Amino acid sequence: MTAKAAGGAPAEHPLRVLAASVFLGGRQVLNRVDVTAPSGQVVGVLGPSGAGKTTLFRAIAGELPLRSGSIHLGGRDVTRAALWQRARAGLGYVPQTPSVLFDLTVADNIRTFEKAALLATLPPQERAAVVELDHRLDVRARDLSGGERRRLELLRALLPDPRVLVCDEPFAAGDPIHVRLLSRLLREHADRGRAVLLADHRIADALAICDVALLLADGEVKTHGVAGDFADDPAVRDRYLG
Repeated sequence: MTAKAAGGAPAEHPLRVLAASVFLGGRQVLNRVDVTAPSGQVVGVLGPSGAGKTTLFRAIAGELPLRSGSIHLGGRDVTRAALWQRARAGLGYVPQTPSVLFDLTVADNIRTFEKAALLATLPPQERAAVVELDHRLDVRARDLSGGERRRLELLRALLPDPRVLVCDEPFAAGDPIHVRLLSRLLREHADRGRAVLLADHRIADALAICDVALLLADGEVKTHGVAGDFADDPAVRDRYLG
């Protein structure tokens, strides 16, 4: 399926992963995986535990090397670039594991990104209000709930207005209010012409905001297409939902 931008022209793909293979401990975890993330769309990478979703996201972020294949951001080959170089190229990353600075307050976690472009002109309280943490500014990150930490992590990733936002399990540890808030922020980011790539075990919540979904199983992309048709795909039912 070819994504379309406004006016029917082919959508720009700020992220392209081409034939990516990753080995960990001598075992192949990803086998020639292709993923594209078009501007203005949310792309869901869904699949069972152990399918390779986190490995794929860590490879995109620069935390794991590729054995073969390539990764491109905004048309630039970043296959061998460090994480910070990919961030400068427009990548935002919310890993599955906690990434907040636990000993700092919510306000100080936000201030570490003061030079970021999107919300830099707003004081920390107004930035925190975006994820409903304005009443928790003086609380250290280690004392936040799991859902609150996740919202803070997403806010920090959004501050630089990344062209590509990669989120691994954004809805984890969250109640329905948390899920609705993060869903809205991710959808709004895509609607601003950015690309969002997400993986989550909360299938219905993920599909509700995705334009495109792909099934990753056994380290390979088994099928992909319109998110609304994902659950009806025989390969999805056989390898995932069944």
